[in-house]
Amino acid sequence: MVRQHRAETERFWEKVIKGSRPQDCWIWVGAIADDGYGRFWIPRDGGQRAVRPQRYAYEHLTGETLHPGIILMHVCDVPLCVHATGGPDSHLLPGTQALNMADRARKGRHANASSFRWRGISRAQFHARSLELRTALLEHGWNETTIRPLLINADPDAPTLF
Repeated sequence: MVRQHRAETERFWEKVIKGSRPQDCWIWVGAIADDGYGRFWIPRDGGQRAVRPQRYAYEHLTGETLHPGIILMHVCDVPLCVHATGGPDSHLLPGTQALNMADRARKGRHANASSFRWRGISRAQFHARSLELRTALLEHGWNETTIRPLLINADPDAPTLF
C-alpha cells in the first residue's frame, strides 16, 4: 500500500510546475476538466476516482483530511494552483461554499462586478484560460514574461499603457 501511495504522490508532483520564487503559484499541468479546474485520477477501492489536485496537495502536504463539505479557496485566484502549505504562504485556504462566494464578491469576480478579471465569464472561457496557461507552461516552462499575463488573465497581446 505504501509503495502504491508513493508512486501516486510522485505521479502527482510530476504534473506540477512551480514558480521560481517562494510566493509563486504551483501550477497543475495534468488533466483539466471542463470547469477549468484540474483533475487527478487516483486508484481507490479497486477503481479510479478523480480528485481536485489542490485538495490532493493540501491533504498530502498538511496531513489534514478535509471534510467533504469543505472546499479550498484560492487566495491567488488561479484555478490550477496547488500551492498548499497550510501556513501563511499557502495559496489555498479551507472554507465553505458560502465563504468562497463572499470572497468572490469581495474580489469583484461575480457576474455583476465592475472588475474585468474573471467577471461573468462562461465555463468554456474559464476552461480555455486554464488550457492556455497549462500549454504555455508545458511549452515554455516558468517563463515570467509568458506566464505572468496568463496568471492574472491579461491578454498578453494587448498593448500596455507604458
